[in-house]
Amino acid sequence: MPALVHQFDWPDRVIVGTVGSPGSRTFYLQVRDGARSTSVALEKQQSALLADKIDEILDALMADEGNRFSVPAETPAELVDNDPLDQPVEEQFRAGLMRLGWDPATAQVVVEAFPDDAPDGEQDAEPDADEMLLVRMPVGTARAFVQRTRQVVRSGRPLCPLCGQPIDDDGHVCGATDTL
Repeated sequence: MPALVHQFDWPDRVIVGTVGSPGSRTFYLQVRDGARSTSVALEKQQSALLADKIDEILDALMADEGNRFSVPAETPAELVDNDPLDQPVEEQFRAGLMRLGWDPATAQVVVEAFPDDAPDGEQDAEPDADEMLLVRMPVGTARAFVQRTRQVVRSGRPLCPLCGQPIDDDGHVCGATDTL
């Protein structure tokens, strides 16, 4: 049976958002095109790394003198999206392996996400998934995605200035003080 591909070639919206309070948030990559939408659960670290890698692709394109595409250095104001996730959030799957690329034919950043169905600690280089998310986003949308994702990641619990670990509402046992 062929894989179920949730494909969005020119989405109306592609964002990372969260459900829950800091410390117990679930991160989602949510994509919408018209009335059709898909939400894929991510880890906080996956969200941050995805934003960083998309930013690297865009910066590399800007630095390439032979690049014929106009890549904005900053997020275009009209593409800023600070609205919450579309409701209801229905998790399609939890992402495991993710791949990122550039499609010069359409001048779009390409994100592929596959379900996390590998045994703990294992990750295949080539997923054999029966389902996947495929998103193609133009460069302006990609810049907006990076900006928002970084804001969402930073909006969690404050970090300890000594050890860098999150500080809960009820306090924090700092591992750095053990070494002082």
